[in-house]
Amino acid sequence: MAELKQTLIDIAKSIVDDPDSVVVAGSDEGKDVNLTLNVAPDDMGKVIGKHGKIARAIRMVMKSAANLDGKKVNVDIKD
Repeated sequence: MAELKQTLIDIAKSIVDDPDSVVVAGSDEGKDVNLTLNVAPDDMGKVIGKHGKIARAIRMVMKSAANLDGKKVNVDIKD
């Protein structure tokens, strides 16, 4: 799970204006990994994108990364 968490942190920090405010919390339940992404309120629009396109792309990349380890990941973006 540590690699998936760090991957999500790296992706989010590259998108936002305030990378120090990026926080990822997670839980590992066997093959299921749940990650929650928190960013500064001013950066929420950048992480979600128009019509949720950026959020979908982040989730797709994370699912591909998790699949390499034989896991399933759920990414929740906390507002």
